[in-house]
Amino acid sequence: MTHRIITQTDAQTRDLGFRMGQAITRPVSIALTGDLGCGKTTFVKGLARGLGVDRRYPVTSPSFTLINEYPAARGLRLCHLDLYRLASVEELAHIGFDDIAGTDAVIVVEWPALLKDDRFAFDLDLVFEFDPEYHRIISFFAYGQTGANMLSTIFS
Repeated sequence: MTHRIITQTDAQTRDLGFRMGQAITRPVSIALTGDLGCGKTTFVKGLARGLGVDRRYPVTSPSFTLINEYPAARGLRLCHLDLYRLASVEELAHIGFDDIAGTDAVIVVEWPALLKDDRFAFDLDLVFEFDPEYHRIISFFAYGQTGANMLSTIFS
């Protein structure tokens, strides 16, 4: 199942993330693929608010911390990862990746290639691109029933 959305502003990208966050009711893993500056973290800011992450927690890029974790509503927690600076799958163990995967984790990964190479199963893959006017084109790809159910909820 594939869907494609074009957003023209940061606010529209955050709103799309917010709607997705509201649709999440159980642990899920989401890969965010795209060039630097194409809106991945902006999307996660909206997703976090849709998940019920309190506004007291500023949602920021985990480029230097590698993992940012936020308590969310519905008994969930948001684990936002940025793997851009990692060079190998072995480094995942050093950042505590195995510790974050759990029965209550919504895992969102920017630069997910290492995990894909390690055969980590994502439920959704969102690909961020720019059109010639620098609008964001966000393509949604679902894997498995969980991903398909989420997309049908968001896009129905």
